[in-house]
Formats: sequence, C-alpha cells, structure tokens
Amino acid sequence: MQAVIMAGGKGTRIASIADDIPKPMIRICGKPILQHQIECLRGQDIRDIILVIGYLGNVIKDYFGDGKRFDVNITYIEEQEPLGTAGALYYLKGVMEEDFILLNGDIIFDVDFQRFMDYHLRKGVYATIFTHPNNHPYDSGLVVTDREGIVTRWMHKEDKRDIYKNRVNAGIHILSTSVLEMFHDVKKTDLDRDILKQLIPDRQLAAYDSPEYVRDMGTPERYRMVTRDIESGLVHAKNLSNKQKAVFLDRDGTINIYKGFIRDQQEMELIPGIADEIKRINESGYLAIVVTNQPVIARGECSLEELERIHMKMETLLGQEGAYIDDLFYCPHHPDKGFEGERIEYKVECECRKPKPGMLLEAARKYNIDLAESYMVGDDERDMEAGRRAGCKVVKTERNVAFGFEMIGQYMDRQRRQYERSYKETGRTVQ
Repeated sequence: MQAVIMAGGKGTRIASIADDIPKPMIRICGKPILQHQIECLRGQDIRDIILVIGYLGNVIKDYFGDGKRFDVNITYIEEQEPLGTAGALYYLKGVMEEDFILLNGDIIFDVDFQRFMDYHLRKGVYATIFTHPNNHPYDSGLVVTDREGIVTRWMHKEDKRDIYKNRVNAGIHILSTSVLEMFHDVKKTDLDRDILKQLIPDRQLAAYDSPEYVRDMGTPERYRMVTRDIESGLVHAKNLSNKQKAVFLDRDGTINIYKGFIRDQQEMELIPGIADEIKRINESGYLAIVVTNQPVIARGECSLEELERIHMKMETLLGQEGAYIDDLFYCPHHPDKGFEGERIEYKVECECRKPKPGMLLEAARKYNIDLAESYMVGDDERDMEAGRRAGCKVVKTERNVAFGFEMIGQYMDRQRRQYERSYKETGRTVQ
C-alpha cells in the first residue's frame, strides 16, 4: 500500500500552541504529528509515502528528507499556491498504480490499515472513507449510509438536521485511481464537496465504520486530549489488531427511561445523567456497545425504519451531551405467535435474543473484543444471563443506574492510572 498525506495546513485555530511551523509539524509527546503518522504507517509496512506540502513546506522537507532516517521512502508534491484539501491530487495522475491511502496531516491515529483496505476492496467502490462517532456531532459533518455501508447522503455542518446517526468522516480515506480521473487541471478543490460527494449518486462511495483512534488536533483543547491519550497508551490500544474491551449496554431502562415497548422516536427519553456515564466509557477506551431485544419488529408494532429513527434519536440526545455509542446490535425476533399484525419471518427461535449471548458474540467477532475483560450492564436478569453466557462481568443497575456505572468507572480509572504510570516510567505505551 502507498500513502499520501496532505501536510500543507497552516493551523490557524491552534496558533496558541505553535504559529511559526506547519500544522503537521506541531510536536506532541516530543514528536511532530507527521512523525507519529509515519511511524504508524511504517509499523504496518506501509513505507512508500507522498507528502503534499505548502505553507512552510521547507520545514517538513528539512526534517524528514527522503525518509531513510525513518525507514520509509518519502517523495513530495509542493503546492505553489493553496489548492484546498484535494487540488494537489491532480499531480498523482499516472503516478499511482493501485488504490492508495489518503490522510489528513493534522490527525493522530492508530488504525489497522489491512482490515480497512480489505473492506474497501470487498465493496468494489471508487472510494471508502473512515467514519466513526465523535463527541460533538451537532457541529460536525455527518455521513449517512444504507445497510450495505454505501454512502447515501453527506450532511455538512451548515445543513439542517433533526435526528441523526452519529457518524463523521475521520480524515482517512482509500481512493482508487479512478478518482484521479476526476481531476482535469490544477485548481483549488475541496475533497469532500467537489470529489467524494460526487460519487454518491453512482453508489461509488462507501463508509468503513470503526471505533479505532482517530483525532484531529484542531484546537488547544483537542491537543491536550490527544496528548493524554498517547501517554495513557489509549491510542495504540484502540487498534483493532489488539484485543478490545467493551461495556455492553441494554437499552430500555438502562439508557432510556423505561416506558414499556417504545414504538415511536418521540417516546425516546434518556435517563438523567446517563450521558455522563457513557461519556466516561468513551474516555476510558472501552467500547460502548448497545445490545437490545426489540420484539416490536416481530410483533408488527414498529417498522425497521421507525426503529432506526428511535436509535437515531438516542444517538442525537447522547451527542448533544458529548457522549456516543460505538455500535448497536438489536434482536428483532420474538418466538411467541398470535399477535395481530405480527411478522411471521421474525417469529423464530434465534441465537441473538437475550438471555442468549448472540449479539455479544457477534460484536466480539466484529471488533476483536476480549469478553472476559468486558462488562454487560442492564436492568433485567436476561441481560445478566446473556453477559454470563458470553463470559463477561455483569452489573445489574436495577433502579440505580448511576451506581452500576460507578463500579465500572472506578475500575477503568484505576486502569488508566496504571497505563499513565507505565508510560512515565518506561516511555512505552501499554498494550
């Protein structure tokens, strides 16, 4: 695989950290952002790297040279004038022979690129973008996909939105050489609006959704957050080649106020304080994964489309308070028959309906989760039994949701302190 890094940014929003160097050269934990990126690529044997430079590009060239000092091969594309987030890709026509990785130069990441590339090739599309949830979706561009992972809509920050699934473009892409044919001359070009969005009508843009670590360095606050995450070992630990840990969450009575079967998104109302507890999971490095029985589908009381809107409402409400879930699994089945309007195709004995552990096992396969180091949190004995069958630790919230999360939070806080001590003592992250 080859990688192209867009490293021409000036970084006006983070000028208080450094204003006399290109944004990708800002140091974090003793190294420029670009060096963190290059070392991550090299660690996965991606050694052929093209840097697109512009503002104070000589600083980047003087530091990295031809890349031999970093055990990679670096070549450069130099912008003589600002060409936006994609204009310089014109110069790759005839240079790139196969699908390649395109990276924003201001992000810290640790991603399993082989897993990402395999997904892209299976989809057979012109481009695949890396998407994930974040803690400020209300002012982020949002990516909407169908159930096959093909992008159907791209909402920018200024676009009106009501309820939504919290998925944003992380700044990592895989492009085929076919995309380069869209460039006919050298001009300022916006990658998202002028290139990627144009692929949507022909279903040539896919989204690869992953909980791996990708954060931009756009503000002093985010800079401090990423510094903490590098020092704690969280950045590397989130790479899906490593075993993950998760907190599996029931939905009704654990995240939202229990109102019996919810059939309409207007009925979705978060338990007070639950967003803070989920935010604590997000910051710990554990995955926050919802696993919920939804027999309303089998009973014919709610459509799949309305269930999706219910879950979008939940994600919207969480996002407004700075929290997010990494994924959601639901069981639509219900074995008992005799309901008016029931859907026979869902009236089956399945392996996913709690207390069976099918949803947890599916999540474990998808995200390489160590179930023995994970938790199942819920308000019902069926949740507890599903967790035990999967091999998880279990926490029953009953009427006191906050207490259940406090038990987990104390463990996660202890683990983070252990990671930080290890980094300070050895200079190495804990896997």
